[in-house]
Amino acid sequence: MAPSPLFYQAGPALPEVSHAKGVYLWDDTGKQYLDGCSGAIACNLGHGRDDIRDAMLAQLDRVAFTYRTQFESAPAVALAETLVTLTHRQLEKVFFVSSGSEAVESALKLARQYFVASGEPQRQRFVSLRPSYHGSTLGALGVTGYEPLEAPFADITTASLKVPGPDFYRHGDADDAWHVTRVLEETRATIEAAGPETIIAFVLEPVGGASTGARLLDRRYLEGIRALCDEFGCLLILDEVLTGVGRTGAWFAYQHYGVTPDLLATAKGLGAGYYPVGAVLSRADIVETVMASGGFQHGHTYAGNPLACATGLAVIDAMQREHVLDNVAARGHELKEGLQALKARFPWVGDVRGLGLLWGVELVADATTKAPFPAEQNRFARITALAREEGLLIYPRRTLNGVAGDHFLVTPPLTINAADTAELLVRLERAMLRFDREVTASTAKAATP
Repeated sequence: MAPSPLFYQAGPALPEVSHAKGVYLWDDTGKQYLDGCSGAIACNLGHGRDDIRDAMLAQLDRVAFTYRTQFESAPAVALAETLVTLTHRQLEKVFFVSSGSEAVESALKLARQYFVASGEPQRQRFVSLRPSYHGSTLGALGVTGYEPLEAPFADITTASLKVPGPDFYRHGDADDAWHVTRVLEETRATIEAAGPETIIAFVLEPVGGASTGARLLDRRYLEGIRALCDEFGCLLILDEVLTGVGRTGAWFAYQHYGVTPDLLATAKGLGAGYYPVGAVLSRADIVETVMASGGFQHGHTYAGNPLACATGLAVIDAMQREHVLDNVAARGHELKEGLQALKARFPWVGDVRGLGLLWGVELVADATTKAPFPAEQNRFARITALAREEGLLIYPRRTLNGVAGDHFLVTPPLTINAADTAELLVRLERAMLRFDREVTASTAKAATP
């Protein structure tokens, strides 16, 4: 067979997908896979839904594309109003895009233009966490804290000020409250050293994604960051590309904490894998200031196209009609219990953490010291490969700034039922048993004189 002209990232040859239904996919040999990570944490309603297809076909029969400077479309207006309603009108303006990176990039540019229009052009920098992931476009990459992704482009990106976020698994403080206090103090010191008057916004994920393995924040920390932003006059941008639209059991993850952002980026689950659509949600006064200065100097060809917005509407309608958030709570509890039971069995599982149907499993060489496996062993890739062999898709990354540590995400579609949740855990257990034998053999070999 001739090599494919496609290229993405380095790695082994991949199977060719044949078809999918519900939480399962099949390759062209007939092998079945349980989608334990919703693709890239995007296929939130599973595969092959007739209701989403029908809504898309109905819109295709009317009009698939219009340009945002030439027409409004009923689906775009309706989806914007729906999103505003889901924030309880705390965020009242919406700008549509096609991806998570575009959503973050748009939020960064909107925040910057707001301060230019407000007479504060000296605000030129962002603050974000290390580790973190905010996208692959150059602006979004600048606020990302994940060394392998940053390194090739460091000379051509404008890097944000990087500060540590809370790490409730690895911190060495006396208690969690003191840990949060110390992290907030370090954040304040970094901003004050750079000059608070130069800061545009603080950018963070309310629950960590691929870069941290679902690392959790807490209310006290987010309240502290909100207070710092208010004190220094900068904005708070929440990246809910991954967590938004129900993934954590609320429409948006910030709603668990009661801390409202000034801008919010979302994507992935909004189209649920059926069509690319994302959005930036904003306080009304930010948008009004920018529009009064001549308009937002930004845009994308497919932003707000009718087909994308009709898809987003169908996704949210299905979630409301089927009470999907209730399912997230129930299945999330089952998944948590199952993962914690596996943690108790395998000493190389250092931590299980998450919220709703967003769960991370961190792997360690030593559970007592929390020392990671040697990076060259690529344990995160190995357990993912074993899971694939067992017919389960999980999502791997490195925990410690992308250069060390191993974790994987378990993030099935939000519509997964109890039986398939149990099957997910069975397949994961089989992969972990095989992984355990390999770790045991490797340890024994290393100990042999």
